[in-house]
Amino acid sequence: MTASTPPLVFKVATETEEIEQVQRLHYRTFVEEIPQHPPNAERRLVDRFHGENIYIVGLLGSRLVATVALRSQRPFSLDSKVPDLDRHLPSGYLPVEVRLLAVEREFRRTAVFAALLEHGVRHALSLGFDLGVISGTTRELKLYRHLGFTPFGNLVGTPGAEYQPMYVTLDQFCDNAQRSPALKEMFEPRLDRPNELNFLPGPITPSPAVREAFVAPPISHRSAEFVEQLTGLRARLARLARANDVQVLLGSATLGNEVVAAQLSLEATRGLVLSNGEFGERLAGNARRAQLDFAHLALPWGEELDLGRVAQALADVPRGGWMWFVHHETSTGMLQPLRELVTFARSRGLRACVDCVSSFGTVEVDLRDVHLATATSGKGLGAYPGLSLVFHETKPISRPDRLPGYLDLGHWAEHASIPHTHSSNLVNALSAALRECTQERLGRVAASAQWLRAALERLGFRCLVPERIACPGIVTILPPSGITAFELGLALDRRGFWTSYRSEYLVQRGWLQVALLGDPPRDSLEKLVRVLGLLVARRTSTVVAR
Repeated sequence: MTASTPPLVFKVATETEEIEQVQRLHYRTFVEEIPQHPPNAERRLVDRFHGENIYIVGLLGSRLVATVALRSQRPFSLDSKVPDLDRHLPSGYLPVEVRLLAVEREFRRTAVFAALLEHGVRHALSLGFDLGVISGTTRELKLYRHLGFTPFGNLVGTPGAEYQPMYVTLDQFCDNAQRSPALKEMFEPRLDRPNELNFLPGPITPSPAVREAFVAPPISHRSAEFVEQLTGLRARLARLARANDVQVLLGSATLGNEVVAAQLSLEATRGLVLSNGEFGERLAGNARRAQLDFAHLALPWGEELDLGRVAQALADVPRGGWMWFVHHETSTGMLQPLRELVTFARSRGLRACVDCVSSFGTVEVDLRDVHLATATSGKGLGAYPGLSLVFHETKPISRPDRLPGYLDLGHWAEHASIPHTHSSNLVNALSAALRECTQERLGRVAASAQWLRAALERLGFRCLVPERIACPGIVTILPPSGITAFELGLALDRRGFWTSYRSEYLVQRGWLQVALLGDPPRDSLEKLVRVLGLLVARRTSTVVAR
């Protein structure tokens, strides 16, 4: 392809013109080339199952160059040609019929065929189907076998248009693709297109408006335009959090917590770190590295914070000290009582510090009377990772005698968050994301979490955290017996669903997490639940059979 040639795009056909081109390609292939159907004056071939077909198409600009149809309704067209079709198919799978594979002549023997099948397989897997049934032309039997197809039964069709019935488990298709150097690349995650089946706690899939804002031409961090934009962004962030001020740092959320620890190190005061999960324990790690004097109330993971135990732990923390905790414990999905803990700390003359990294933008966050708090651009706010937000109640003073510049919150504040090179792309994307951070969005996430929890529990999953103390941004689940969380996560991966299960702390506990921080569409959640149900049903039925 030349630089002026448009890229090939694969999608589900939705437009009238796309369907028209599908039917004309079918005519050229199955009437003129393979004499399977009689000719007609319109030179269009309308399949008898047209209303039930899902057409996957390859488009070069506006020109359709390849198509394949998926159909799930029984009886299949092959049912009428192969008596007792199910007898030939492996049990425990949900089949989809793959039909009407057609590629324009000049695109055959190219990557178009493989890419078309790849898109079709991914779409079928995302809908819950895991067995493909096909009548493959005898001209391409070698290729089909290479892709993992298993022939069965006798040839069907007519002389000159003979086909071999075959099936392939879609997992087997993926395995073959992974082993083949020629096909492996097409099954790697596609980083050049957004994944609408992304249920990771980060990175989330940004909205089109955020992606568009990010790719705007970069501008100088010293320009008046950038200074004005960042000043406005900081004001909007502070209003959203009901905080006095915020600094926008170039770095991850971990940087923000290191900055909080550095600020606390400036005064010889004792504090208390609360933890009941991985990220509370990380705060304790931040405190140790900063050589802070502190007590650590470490509760079992997922155990609800009890103010009585907190009061006991504060017995040797004098007034003027501090208390540091995580608002949304991402490792479990638990939402800690922010306002109650802040009020509790203030009543004892302590400064409250809060990690709001995965709660800010997911639920309402009220940082009134909070000494220091952290958040990030790339989770609930819906932008890209790379900006760390540190909210502060009072104006920090730079301490070059005590702190490195990058960890000195006063240094950032004295320069209006621009003491060093900044990223206009990240700031622009966060500004766009903030415009979408509305009450409607928070309501959607909460409603989606409520629906998802109920749907998962009906399938036999157990949600780790009770709904009354759960954050809607993360649902941590324990699979029913017969399948592990890691096995389930791997199976979802190859079906295009990105969930969180690989972190060491999740692997050790056998947990899998579905994150809604990116406000995924409801239809994506419905696909996820459908596929989870099929995977669990198959695995549990296999265990019973044994």
